[in-house]
Amino acid sequence: MQRVIDYFYTHASPWAYLGHTAFLAMADKQGYAVRFRPVSLTTVFAETGGLPLAKRHPVRQAYRLVELQRWREFRNLPLTLQPAYFPVNPDLADRIALAIAVDGGPVAAYTQAVFEALWVAEQNIAEEDTHKSILGKLGLDATAVISHAGEKQIVERYMENQSEAIAEGVFGSPSYVLNGEIFWGQDRLELLEAALSSGRGPYGQP
Repeated sequence: MQRVIDYFYTHASPWAYLGHTAFLAMADKQGYAVRFRPVSLTTVFAETGGLPLAKRHPVRQAYRLVELQRWREFRNLPLTLQPAYFPVNPDLADRIALAIAVDGGPVAAYTQAVFEALWVAEQNIAEEDTHKSILGKLGLDATAVISHAGEKQIVERYMENQSEAIAEGVFGSPSYVLNGEIFWGQDRLELLEAALSSGRGPYGQP
């Protein structure tokens, strides 16, 4: 039986970006496959009581910037704290990632490239031209992939990810789900690795 970690995330999340490479390396080291599950935080927040950044108390917004500085230094990754195109609607990027994953394509590399486009190069990931450039560099047919991302099958699967994330108790990005146990945030990667190494059963289960 294949060992799988469900990876719930959105491309508009700096935290998903900060943990992306470390998480994938960990999963590979431990012999786990990753199931990419892009989700809309707008939907997840509405169902789980979360607030979009602009609606959070200024104290929380200020602390978020401090934490981003700490973690970009700790992960040794470039990250623009307040990029030109943020907040941004990530639905197109999320659906393209899903379409690539469905077709067995390089979804991990695509997601990394989108993260860098938003959080490093300050590009607008809501625009198709941004994705055409990224997809072309990955050797993919950009027109075909973007068209596929808009098809009913992908749109419905994207919505299913929302419903399944909420049903599993996911409430933020990134969330790594192992055997039904949620590890929320890239700052939980050490705890996830410990669970993978020990082979223990999931916590929080009856």
